[in-house]
Amino acid sequence: MGFKDKVSKYFTDAYMQKYGDRMTSTAGTVLSVKIEEKNILGIFRKLDAMILLKPDAGKGVVKTQYKVRKWFKKPTFIDVKQGHKVIIMGIEGEKGKADSDTITISNILNLTTKKDLHPFDHSQIKKARQQATKMRTR
Repeated sequence: MGFKDKVSKYFTDAYMQKYGDRMTSTAGTVLSVKIEEKNILGIFRKLDAMILLKPDAGKGVVKTQYKVRKWFKKPTFIDVKQGHKVIIMGIEGEKGKADSDTITISNILNLTTKKDLHPFDHSQIKKARQQATKMRTR
């Protein structure tokens, strides 16, 4: 194991220790998308995206947010429209705080257009779906 692997493993373990119990994912149909872009003197750029999602399982509505701050470069976000099927991976808000019911997006996969915000191995999703369907049939 090289130095690069050790450092990435250290950061992965620290992230899991801090946010592991709050990590969540949800899948469903997009009800509403609101994207705001702000540019401060052409130097500091902000992107705030709010997505309302109707989950496949359940009757409620899930509120999600994505916030990015960048210097000089324009932040990117994938094309998400009303009616698209998406899988959102993120972190739930802390209990007792103002945004406890909001999920902060870390990655989003648009199943309609087959695009994702940050590339990852899609075979993991297929395995998780297969395990979930096996659990439902039992």
